[in-house]
Amino acid sequence: MAVRSKKYRQAASRFDRQAAYPPQDAIRIAKELAYANFDETVEAVFRLGIDPRKADQNVRGTIRLPHGTGKTKKVAVFAEGEKAREAEEAGADIVGGQDLVARVEKGFLDFDVAIATPDIMSQVGKVGKILGPRGLMPNPKSGTVTFDVADAVRDFKAGKIEYRNDRTGNVHVPIGKVSFDVDKLVENFAAVAEELIRAKPPTAKGRYIKKAAVSSTMGPGIKIDPLKVRP
Repeated sequence: MAVRSKKYRQAASRFDRQAAYPPQDAIRIAKELAYANFDETVEAVFRLGIDPRKADQNVRGTIRLPHGTGKTKKVAVFAEGEKAREAEEAGADIVGGQDLVARVEKGFLDFDVAIATPDIMSQVGKVGKILGPRGLMPNPKSGTVTFDVADAVRDFKAGKIEYRNDRTGNVHVPIGKVSFDVDKLVENFAAVAEELIRAKPPTAKGRYIKKAAVSSTMGPGIKIDPLKVRP
């Protein structure tokens, strides 16, 4: 069992850990309890009523938060020729073709998002075992395999994020920073909730959003009433 710090225990004692709050109240509490000496990320987690073992019940996609995440992502683009030039002009941090694939093979992973044009995916596939476990493998479902590289780069730079369920059916999504106003965090949370509901697999049965919570990077989780995740 993990040993919690004194500050964490003090924060956790300042609210009812058994209660499930409306999103606005839970987010306000998460902000009030943040104690780190840096601008902590506020994360939302949703427990979905899906069977992650079944491919047709996996939930994955992208969403552009109304107020961004508070972090500018470093974007790498696997492209060549004209598309490489478009990516550079759109603000991509790293651009390359087979040379970038070779760098990744040698351990280069200094980026947060990877985008690739379809014509180079056969090369990118060679480093799938490196990119995949880190959530960096380009995928058409997340909009990261596309010939519209300029738009993709601008979207991710502006705060578009990927989401996907883990092996236990949870989806973790950053919704901003502690320094954000409560209203902005609530709007970002609502946008995520709406997107997850839109992406509900047709084969998922029973209650879909079973649990929800928010927390800051270092703070305790505050439960959200799953019946009130939508505004």
